[in-house]
Amino acid sequence: MSRIGRQPIEIPSGVEVSIEGRIVRVSGPRGSLEQRFDPDMQVHREGAVLTVARPSDERRHRSLHGLTRTLIANMVHGVTEGYEKSLEIVGVGYRAAMRGTGLEINVGYSHPVIFPAPEGIEFEVPAPTRIVVRGTDKQLVGETAANIRKIRKPEPYKGKGIRYEGEYVRKKAGKAAKGAVG
Repeated sequence: MSRIGRQPIEIPSGVEVSIEGRIVRVSGPRGSLEQRFDPDMQVHREGAVLTVARPSDERRHRSLHGLTRTLIANMVHGVTEGYEKSLEIVGVGYRAAMRGTGLEINVGYSHPVIFPAPEGIEFEVPAPTRIVVRGTDKQLVGETAANIRKIRKPEPYKGKGIRYEGEYVRKKAGKAAKGAVG
């Protein structure tokens, strides 16, 4: 049996969970989310605990078992604590600033790049070279951070660009000096 799928999901106080057919709705202090799951998976609620069961040990069911449980657990975590991703901007003159609810990013183009905040996402710019992406939906937070990073990926020669906080960028050596005889 799936080690992850077998684990129960504890529902904290202040979180409402409703299961209607193939849709699980979770609402809490930070908002509400809904997720459609595979019709073969069964989601049961017993008091303050959710469990996910599968009909057979078929390969497809085994893979869906852990996936379904993790998606629902991520929803519960999202509406209680939320998710966040931090990005760093590296480069001379590269910076970001809030523009309404969106971002204005200057990363070496002839114009500033305006990045609007998707619904359910909020940005924070604690320093001109740091961006924090926050939201309740783990997938949307990660996708938004990836799209911001895509504006100017870190390049391998000087390391300039937008990167995840703590991301290691492997540097390459530049061109060797011409005519050097050794």
